[in-house]
Amino acid sequence: MEIEYVRPEEIEKKSFEMITKELKESSVFINGDIPVAFDAPELNVIKRCIHTTADFDYAATMHFSPDAIDKLKGLIKAGAYIVTDTNMALAGINRRVPLRYGCEMRCFMADEDVVDEAKERQLTRAHVSMERAMKLAGPVIFVIGNAPTALITLKEHCDRGLYKPAFIVGVPVGFVNVVQAKELITGSDIPHIVNSGRKGGSSVAAAIVNAVTKMI
Repeated sequence: MEIEYVRPEEIEKKSFEMITKELKESSVFINGDIPVAFDAPELNVIKRCIHTTADFDYAATMHFSPDAIDKLKGLIKAGAYIVTDTNMALAGINRRVPLRYGCEMRCFMADEDVVDEAKERQLTRAHVSMERAMKLAGPVIFVIGNAPTALITLKEHCDRGLYKPAFIVGVPVGFVNVVQAKELITGSDIPHIVNSGRKGGSSVAAAIVNAVTKMI
């Protein structure tokens, strides 16, 4: 097998060309065009997830609520808060566009008072972090890549009429309650981008936001 020399500035472009070619050869496309049920902006998000993970399953498992990308773009341009469930996801989001529009980006998970409160109430830090985020004065984009408890907490508060998230990027990875938590969001009227099944993670959550900011 020969090693192909690619200039550093061409690596990402070449990667996306390879992703596009392989997607067009896959069974999820109709007539070699775009995947079933996905439009071009949604496909951009899917390609970014595949680029991040090298996993083509995302072409078959991503779920977008109606007008999800336009709504997420609008929230970013309006300066909404962006709250993540891990500092890894927070670090992975390209801040250039969100900061241009005045978005404040936060992760409460490692805050000492959140850790102490979670221990005292015998709850997960994700639960307490979401409660903190729900107190922010303005719309919040929740970017969840690790904790299904975060999705469950948000949905419970929504069901009780206490709070409705402006948007959820919900791609926690794992086994316990992961699939169920995602289904709570995809079955709701909360604007969202969710990957069904067990796959996801902080890097995927950040990739989704980055893909959308590139379209602004």
